[in-house]
Amino acid sequence: MNGLDWAVLIGYFGVMVAIGIWSHKRVDNVSDFFTAGGKMPWWLSGISHHMSGYSAVMFTGYAGIAYTYGVTSFVTWSFPIALGIAIGSKLFAPRVNRLRSRLHVASPLEYLKNRYNLSTQQALAWSGMLLKIVDVAAKWAAIATLLSVFTGVSLNQGILITGAITAVYCTIGGLWADALTELGQFAIQLLAGISMFVAVVLKLNDKGIGLFDAFGQPALHGHGKPLVGPYGTVFLLAFLFIKLFEYNGGMLNQAQRYMATGSPREAERSARLSAALWLVWPVVLFFPMWISPLLVHAQKPDGSDSYGLMTEQLLPHGLLGLVIVGFFSHTMAMCSSDANAIAAVFTRDVAPVLSQRARAWNERSGLIAARVTTVVFLGLSMTVATQVNSPTFKDIITIVIKWVAGLMGPIAIPMMLGLLRPFRRSGPTAALTSWAAGLFAFWLVNYPINWNVEGGVPLQYQVSIPLAVSLVLYVLIGYLKPEDTPERLAIIESVNTDGDGMSAAAVPAGAGAGAGAGAGDSVPTQ
Repeated sequence: MNGLDWAVLIGYFGVMVAIGIWSHKRVDNVSDFFTAGGKMPWWLSGISHHMSGYSAVMFTGYAGIAYTYGVTSFVTWSFPIALGIAIGSKLFAPRVNRLRSRLHVASPLEYLKNRYNLSTQQALAWSGMLLKIVDVAAKWAAIATLLSVFTGVSLNQGILITGAITAVYCTIGGLWADALTELGQFAIQLLAGISMFVAVVLKLNDKGIGLFDAFGQPALHGHGKPLVGPYGTVFLLAFLFIKLFEYNGGMLNQAQRYMATGSPREAERSARLSAALWLVWPVVLFFPMWISPLLVHAQKPDGSDSYGLMTEQLLPHGLLGLVIVGFFSHTMAMCSSDANAIAAVFTRDVAPVLSQRARAWNERSGLIAARVTTVVFLGLSMTVATQVNSPTFKDIITIVIKWVAGLMGPIAIPMMLGLLRPFRRSGPTAALTSWAAGLFAFWLVNYPINWNVEGGVPLQYQVSIPLAVSLVLYVLIGYLKPEDTPERLAIIESVNTDGDGMSAAAVPAGAGAGAGAGAGDSVPTQ
């Protein structure tokens, strides 16, 4: 990097902070901070939903998969996400939106205390928060790894720089700041991605290799196969199922994008836009990674440094800085949205259980608590990020694929399926049992069994078995021990019915309100 690249990077950081300060004016209460007051346009929500699903892990961990295996990186990652969101645009997006508009919640988990009970809500909230700390830590480590390639700064310094800038804008401006910065980040990503694509095509032409001839080169043998190595059919099906839950709200931050739109119809349009972007745009981003063995020789065994090395070699200064900004934009978009989601869960769902004072927060106190929680979450995730390459966590891609994908299912299944009428029989017993058994299955498959199986348990089973166990138990226990009380049925009907078909009187008092609620909102009792 030279002075021009640094100017681009510093200018980007300055713009992000400025957007956060401007967004501060739009945040008057907790609802504005966590769900944009339900005033976000569907197209902005869709772009924000799309951007909040990326991180620099794509340019490290998934770049390594693309370098090693080729197009399977798209077939088993972004394609299942696109398909999962497309399905969820009808199945989940409108219902998640009604959580805010019908039940007046500000956290995606807030409705669970009435859909199930307080114990279920707390179990999902605490496990979700802990998982998110590890997930976001991997994202910080990924962007710091890329930063070290270009600038030579240490991993910890890179984590501190990116985390501090993100903390400023997302703490000041809440979800509005997240969405508006993600819009800017999408524009930067567009320019950076196209620049890299063109640079790679020109370099191939210099080598006498046509765009459609590249996969015939010996160095790319097998790179055109959609399913290869550990990423086979079972993995693809498991990942599709996981992403159906994860990217429609199971990981919390995407649920907020649906909640932020003005109506269920707009939430559906938002999801469709995000799905279309996931189907088309990653092809442009991935192509240079698929071709990278023709242009660079990765220094790391997993190939995770290949994209960084290629960028450094192919792009002139200025454009290099723009692509580096693109790396930051991905990570900061996801981490800031995660921070906002976890702050919502803590201030609305956890703090009122831990503290009597929290149950009496007014709008100002609730907003201060939300901002403090955001900073604390970011600090904790940055601390964990310094341990990403330790024996406990191993490498970046291990955390993202195995830990997050494997543990997300047991947390997301009670939350997401609890919205749907066909699962109305499943109550707190089904929810808690499926959650606990899924977590136990993850530990069992990934550790004791994995240690005692020659060659280890294949990756597709490591990530799919916990979800399968949770799903089967959730449905089976609901059938054998139905707990569909009138109050719980009323909650389900309220998120499945548009207009006045479901009267507010039919919803249990305080079904959605939590601590920090504004004037006129009631605090639920158990």
